[in-house]
Amino acid sequence: MSAKQSNYRWFVVVVFFFFMLLHQTDKLMIGSLQVQISDDFNITNTQWGLVNSGALIVATILYPIWGYLYDHYSRTKLLSLASFVWGATTWLNAIVKSFGGFLVTRASTGIDDSSYPGLYTLIADYFGPNLRGKVYGILQLAQPIGYLVGMILALMVAPAIGGWRSVFYITGSLGLVIAVLIFFGVREMPRGKAEPEFENMTEMQAFKFSWVEAREIFKKKTMWFIFLQGFAGVFPWNVITYFFFAYLEKERGYDANGILFTMAPVILILAAGYFVGGALGDAAFKRTNKGRIIVSSVGVLLGALFMYLAISTPVEAKNQFFILMCLTAIFMPLSSANVIATVYDVTVPEVRSTAQAVEYFVENAGAAFAPILTGLIADMYDLKTAIILICTVAWLLCFFFYLGAIFTIDKDSRDLRKQMEDRANAM
Repeated sequence: MSAKQSNYRWFVVVVFFFFMLLHQTDKLMIGSLQVQISDDFNITNTQWGLVNSGALIVATILYPIWGYLYDHYSRTKLLSLASFVWGATTWLNAIVKSFGGFLVTRASTGIDDSSYPGLYTLIADYFGPNLRGKVYGILQLAQPIGYLVGMILALMVAPAIGGWRSVFYITGSLGLVIAVLIFFGVREMPRGKAEPEFENMTEMQAFKFSWVEAREIFKKKTMWFIFLQGFAGVFPWNVITYFFFAYLEKERGYDANGILFTMAPVILILAAGYFVGGALGDAAFKRTNKGRIIVSSVGVLLGALFMYLAISTPVEAKNQFFILMCLTAIFMPLSSANVIATVYDVTVPEVRSTAQAVEYFVENAGAAFAPILTGLIADMYDLKTAIILICTVAWLLCFFFYLGAIFTIDKDSRDLRKQMEDRANAM
């Protein structure tokens, strides 16, 4: 690969990083705005859960459609369209004045939330298997940093510029800008280009979507364990995203500054954990096909332990709570980049968007109901009970699902490499 090509692929990473950063800021900011929006519309925890579940349900329904489109058409043009939809729906969400209108327009923001499979598969065609974990870790830094930026916008900027609607106008406008940048600045890459078997080929066959290969996704045992961990694993993330700030304010007595100075370091540690997880996964993968799964299983087990200890900490023990949350943040994201890379370690290039979309569909099929389930438990008991119950149970289930994948990953990974080798020899 020439220096020019290498530099360009990192330019693509930078563009997609800012797409994800600003999109995640827009998406996750609502958690920090819970109290402001709830007071504005005078709604309960259950109604708040319904607001967030609506967007997740829409995203869940659309994942297979996005996946199908990405495996058939230009991923860059579709990602540009997704960014445009993000900007437009966020503007609509800011305009409406009734709770019913807010509920509907917030659900519409889920349309673009299911657009990531195309981004990840395009990156997989720029970077080979031994680098993907690190690159995905870099890209996924955008999620916690976006969470932090959203928190600052919600807690400090929104009150100064006229409220939560004003910041929605800002983030929606940025979505439109990014749409133009992707449309004109990012080039499509042939599917499978970065697979090691095709590394020295100047020209290669264009791999096209095949229903036969799509059905093969479901014959790989590793994918079933990935689906199961995905179903359980996103529950905690949605609970934390949409309810943790209200928990800090209402049940632990933090004011806006207390929330910011407590959570900002935690979120920065969380951000570092994405890259660390991806790097550890790549290093372990070079030694054994089980490497990414081992890193992931350690992450969810220790994340569950430290989250339980943190939430169980007495309210007055703020330093202890802070330390335990920092420890939780180290381990929570270790599996994220590794799950994406594992999907591509066992599936052929022309159906990877579909495979990723199915995995996200399964994730969201469960997670879409996490906010409303959390709201119901919180209204029956309290937010502390809801957070402990959902987070610990979900992550422990993920640990056992990863144990299952350890016994299947070797065969599925070897089968893919053999298939790529056969294709390369046939060219």
